[in-house]
Order: sequence, then C-alpha cells, then structure tokens
Amino acid sequence: MRVFFRVLQESLNFALNALRANRLRTFLSLLGVTFGIFSIVAVLAAVDSMKHEIISSFEDMDSRTIFLSRMAFGQTDVPLWKRQQYVDISFDQYVSLKHTADENEVLCYNMWLPSQNLRYKDNMIEMVRMQATTDEYPLVDPVTLAHGRYFNEYESHLGASVIVIGNDIAKNLFGNPDLALGKQIRVMGKRATVIGVIEKQGESMFGPSRDNLAFIPINLGRSVYGSSSRATTSAIIIKPDPSSDPEAYKAGLESRMRSIRGLDVNSDNDFFINEIEGFSDFVDQITGTLNTIGFVISGFSLLVGGFGIANIMFVSVKERTNIIGIQKALGAKNRFILLQFLFEAVILSVLGGLIGIMVVFLGFAGLNVMVPNFVFILSPFNISIGLLIACSIGFVSGILPALSASKLDPVDAIRTGM
Repeated sequence: MRVFFRVLQESLNFALNALRANRLRTFLSLLGVTFGIFSIVAVLAAVDSMKHEIISSFEDMDSRTIFLSRMAFGQTDVPLWKRQQYVDISFDQYVSLKHTADENEVLCYNMWLPSQNLRYKDNMIEMVRMQATTDEYPLVDPVTLAHGRYFNEYESHLGASVIVIGNDIAKNLFGNPDLALGKQIRVMGKRATVIGVIEKQGESMFGPSRDNLAFIPINLGRSVYGSSSRATTSAIIIKPDPSSDPEAYKAGLESRMRSIRGLDVNSDNDFFINEIEGFSDFVDQITGTLNTIGFVISGFSLLVGGFGIANIMFVSVKERTNIIGIQKALGAKNRFILLQFLFEAVILSVLGGLIGIMVVFLGFAGLNVMVPNFVFILSPFNISIGLLIACSIGFVSGILPALSASKLDPVDAIRTGM
C-alpha cells in the first residue's frame, strides 16, 4: 500500500511539473473545460435560484392549501376545449361548502378582478391588481400589515366600501404610507376608505408583489362584477384540517363539491382541486426539464474541451517519448507511466472546472448586488456536480493517451528521442 501511494505521489509531481513547463498550452487546454463546466454549473445554479424564488412566494401558505377552481395549476389530461367550458366557482357554492366544513377547516372565497386605476385627489396610480376576498383570506394566505387591519366578517358580508392597499400604492397616492389610514380613494367608480396598508415586500422576478395589490371585501367586488363575469376568476381557497389524511380529505372535498354542483355519477368533474404541494411538484418537473436542456447544451462545450485535452495529451506523450523510455529503462512500471499522464489530464480538467465555478461564483455575487430582490444561489451540491463532471472528462480524455504511453517499448522510445 505504501508503494502504491508513493507511485501516486511521484505521478502527481510529474504531472504538475509537465503542466507548469507548458503554461500556454495548459491555459489553452483549460478553456474548453472551463466554458463547459461554467455552462453546466451556471444553468444548475440559475434553475435552483428560480425554483427557490417561485417556491418562496408560497412559503407563507401551508403546503396542503387547496385552490378549488375551474382552472388547473399544472398539467392535466382534460383537453383545453373542455376546460374552456367550465364555469367559475360561485359565491353560493362557497357558502354551501362552508356549511359542511368542520371546525378545523378554513375556507375563503377569492375573486381576481381586472386591474383598476386608483385615485386620491390629483394623484392617480394605474393598473393596480385587485382581489375581492372574504374575511378569512389572511387565515389561508397570511397578509402582513404595516398599518391598520384587514376587513372583518361584517364588512365582508355587507360589501363595505373599505380597502387594504399595497405599500407602493400608499406611497404613490399619499406620499407616505403612514398617512394612508382613513383616507378615501376612488376605485371602480366608488369611494373606499383605506383601513390597512400591506408591509413592504419588494419586487419579485417570479410572482407578483403585493406592493401593487389591493384587497376589497368580496361583496363589494360582486356588487360591481356580479357572480358570473368572465372578466373575473374565482376560487375557493381551503386550509384543510391538519389532522386529516390528505388523500381522504381530497376525496371527501370532491364528493361534496360534486354534490353541490349537481353532477351525476357519469359526469366528469368540472372543477380542479389544486394543491400547493402539487404545484411544487409541477415546478420540479419544469426545473428538471430546464436542467436537462442545460446539460445537453453544455455537453457540446465539454465534448470540445474533452477532445482538446485528449489532443494535448497525445502531443505531450509524443514530446516526452524519450523521457518515458528512460523512465522505463530505470525500472518505472507501466502503471506509473499510466498514472502520470492520467493525473495530468485529470488535473488539467479539474483546474478548468475550478476556474469555471469561480467565474459562476463571481458572476452570481455581482448579480446579487445588482438585483437585490432575487437571490442567486450556488449550492455546494452544484459545485460538487461540476467538479465530478470535470474529473470524469479528464479521466475519459486522458485514458487513451495514458495507455499509449504506458505500452511504449523502452528501447524504441529512447531511440525515438535520439
């Protein structure tokens, strides 16, 4: 065992000396691998960052939260033409479903309204995203308020002219979010009193920010758009009983909803039960596809880099044929010669990989400064993947030159260099 490690050490020293002696050639050989590893690690890290940003936009929600809607969040076997015929979940259906709910089950009715212009005196902000909800909304999707409160059950049922606005809306209309409470603004042709200001969230590259979002009571929204307008999209958002079995709960919910909608046993569902957890699985599928595409594209760069290393190694063997012959004449074993050149190829490839990873690290550090609202992540796992691929490329590219060097006849090798 000691002899084996001695051979490894000497082979490593020979490889490092050879790389140092040909710095320009070493640098040129690194470029292909560097670019390939940079591409793979950058794609993996970018996709991981995107996935983290998407999932974090739902992190305040329970992973078991359900959206009962006419639309599917992910892939579905229902054809598009059939889905387009589905009608929205109505408010009356929400009321019926709520009457069958147990005490640990939280239901909220939500309508996504068309964007609106909000006005206060001479100040106006355009294209504000609007949601009309019941008072339970903060229980299923927490709303952190910087000032004021959310509307209560009485205001929701009455359709009171009150509104909860995002931080940017308050700043643009009143100059300072602290001054927003109690002010009356014009929205949808009505006057609404500001009762709450949402805490500053910041911009997000994936998913809309609540800084430009306003909430109004559900019946205020229904008084303007009614219950069957195609301009709106509605859903029942449900936070299930934490102690319930997820599959059994979904089956029970489906049965209750089919009964409320009057569907017979031969009719298909005309609604979708969408889970946040299922949406996470859908995101995993998308990011997995992006990773695969990134690997394929980056693979061409690695292929070129691998051929470059193999070519340089064959040239190196040719140049050092005389030295190989002398080493063998002095008693060097074939495995020593093999490891010497194999180490040289692997070290060359790993150096290129390290440079590529360093470029990704520096690039992400700069992007995190320039884009503060999006976190670019370079995980140890992605670094390990990059180094493992670099080692593999070096081994595959160097094995044939190393084998050819180890099989040289010492006498013929010495003569070649004379």
